[in-house]
Amino acid sequence: MKAVINATPLISLSLTGHLQLLNQLFSEVYVPTSVYQEVVTQGRQRPGSDVVRNADWLIVQQPALTSPIPVALMGLDLGEQDVILLGQELAVNWLIIDERLGRKIAQAMSFQVKGTLGLLLVACHGRAVN
Repeated sequence: MKAVINATPLISLSLTGHLQLLNQLFSEVYVPTSVYQEVVTQGRQRPGSDVVRNADWLIVQQPALTSPIPVALMGLDLGEQDVILLGQELAVNWLIIDERLGRKIAQAMSFQVKGTLGLLLVACHGRAVN
């Protein structure tokens, strides 16, 4: 199964020492370029950024699709929009988003969505994401 992840869950999992969980639950984990820049480049020197930078199994990719609606009008930030666009482009199984509006829009677009807590609960119960 493939997933695209947003900044907040990426940071949360790296700070709690659970980033590797993504690699265990999903065959491919994509990070939009804007999300990677937010966490690693702009977030340089912040806790967790080195963990993300060193996770060589994360696939950083810029979505080729663009939204006809400006992100500000949707109330999303660029990273959330790019997660949804990349998920659409790659036809992934899951989007990993914590923010409420991003989750609602992704679900309205028929994506399966999990957040940080949902992933930790799956791991705690020793089940696969389904």
